[in-house]
Amino acid sequence: QVQLVESGGGLVQAGDSLRLSCAASGRTFSHYAMGWFRQAPGKAREFVATISWSSTFTYYADSVKGRFTISRDNAKNTVYLQMNSLKAEDTAVYYCAASRLTAPRDPALYDNWGQGTQVTVSS
Repeated sequence: QVQLVESGGGLVQAGDSLRLSCAASGRTFSHYAMGWFRQAPGKAREFVATISWSSTFTYYADSVKGRFTISRDNAKNTVYLQMNSLKAEDTAVYYCAASRLTAPRDPALYDNWGQGTQVTVSS
């Protein structure tokens, strides 16, 4: 079990960058794959990116590929989401989550979730 706390959200303009962080408590952080998901108003939660425990595998949604980068620092129990060239359609609450599986894209395969951080991109 890990507890997750996201930070780094905010209001930016289209084309700007943001870096989200997700700090995990617990000594088993390095045992988990970590994912980022987002949910816009009136829409279902959607996959953004995931990274395996050793950072060997990373996967991205097509909508963010080439603009977003997921990374992790197991020594700091933290996973990051660097978001560049932000678009209005990136506006959502962003959640990090932990999974015992390798690097799943399905949110149902994640066991632990943070409370979310709001990202708003004005056009």
